[in-house]
Amino acid sequence: MNKTQIIEAASSENVSREKTIVRTSIIGIAANVMLAGFKAVIGLMSGSIAITLDAVNNISDAGSSLITIIGTKLAGREPDKKHPFGYGRIEYLSAMLIAMIVLYAGAASFTESVKKIIDPQTPEYSVVSLVIVGVAVFVKIFLGRYVKGVGKKVNSDSLINSGEDAVLDSVISASTFAAAVIFMLTELSLEAWLGAVISLIIIKSGFEMLRGTVSQILGERGDPDLAKSIKHTVTEFDDVQGAYDLVLNNYGPDAWNGSVHIEVPDTYSADRLDRLIREIQMAVYSKHNVILTAVGVYSVNTKDEEIKAIESRVREIVLSNKYVLQMHGFYLTKDTKEIRFDAVVSFDSPDRRATHRELIAAVSQAFPDYQIQIAMDIDFS
Repeated sequence: MNKTQIIEAASSENVSREKTIVRTSIIGIAANVMLAGFKAVIGLMSGSIAITLDAVNNISDAGSSLITIIGTKLAGREPDKKHPFGYGRIEYLSAMLIAMIVLYAGAASFTESVKKIIDPQTPEYSVVSLVIVGVAVFVKIFLGRYVKGVGKKVNSDSLINSGEDAVLDSVISASTFAAAVIFMLTELSLEAWLGAVISLIIIKSGFEMLRGTVSQILGERGDPDLAKSIKHTVTEFDDVQGAYDLVLNNYGPDAWNGSVHIEVPDTYSADRLDRLIREIQMAVYSKHNVILTAVGVYSVNTKDEEIKAIESRVREIVLSNKYVLQMHGFYLTKDTKEIRFDAVVSFDSPDRRATHRELIAAVSQAFPDYQIQIAMDIDFS
């Protein structure tokens, strides 16, 4: 498969993903509008604040599904001059909007519940109202599991958030049903208090959704499993002795660009190296749908056994520091008396720069005749 075919296949997968998200969201809109209509009628007829608020919540859920559709459509736009990496991050913004809707719904229902606690009203339930609320519980459970499952399958945070919200709604409906049964049996009205508790649960869920989407927009560490599999693919090529410094930048769900460094023998010609880099880029895109925008190169000494012994000693010194996670890219030039390599310093270090200075001092003490160049790397992946 050539590069054009790989890109066309990836584009086809993106179109299929968009259709799946839109179809799932439409199902969510239809189900929520239907439930909202039934609950609104029952809530107004019975004077039940819990059922009425539940109906309003269903309308907000339908709105969330509509936002998911709009966000997915906008995120699917082709890259252009202004946004060469595409519009995929719009999906994170739509997930943030849904989280804010959930927060608003929770705050509004809490306010109404407190009002009812201060000025209580006696609801009037019927068997028909209880049947519809009971059916709503099962519909919401099924809808929530379905939407969340599809969201995980296509990696859509908007769908996942909508699914979690629907699951919460099933808890709300079940609680409303229980309160109605208790009132019919004992004439004890717990609706307002129940509404307040449920509202706090909704607010908590909204905060958790919002925190997750904000974290993604800020930029999180790449998926460790994805990073590991990419490095495995790269090191499968002959003469690639190591893959390091993998940086993954996310531009939307399943939209990754990145860069990596490889260790190759110092005998490689420019032409041979160019072919190897292109083959690596193609393989990573084909297997992992990740575009490697750059592949850096570390040359490895292959002609001198003395240099290998020095490298072994330097590695022992460097890795004896508890805050050093890895050493790579070692190269020694005898003519200029230079030793250069990279060291990955852990974020656990209380002072990463101080750790870096300690490494330079330790290696310089062991090899005073050499100029030591140590690049301090970050553990991105």
